[in-house]
Amino acid sequence: MTEYTRPPGKTTIAPEVLTTIARMAALSVPGVREMAPVAGGVNRFFRRGADNGVQIAIHENMVLADIFVVVKEEVNIREVGRNIQQQVTRAIQEMTGMDVGQVDVHIEDIHYEGSQEA
Repeated sequence: MTEYTRPPGKTTIAPEVLTTIARMAALSVPGVREMAPVAGGVNRFFRRGADNGVQIAIHENMVLADIFVVVKEEVNIREVGRNIQQQVTRAIQEMTGMDVGQVDVHIEDIHYEGSQEA
């Protein structure tokens, strides 16, 4: 039998890839209507993904994520938040092999059907 050997080289993952993975995982959670804009402030200028509801930071090879969402009416907000944390963590770990240290979920609004958009 031939033993498998890994060819020399390395794989790098752009921060935008982590942002996309986190965003798609959050949107897949039942009860999430859409991503919310990230609130302003100094940190917004130093983190990626501020325009699409996700901020990703990497500290000591560990992914730290802030997820900003708008939820649908009549959902259990706590349950939706936990599901977002689980889905984002699972997706990042499975797709990249990176460890996730923290996923903070920010519920920015609740969308009520029939309400007018701003």
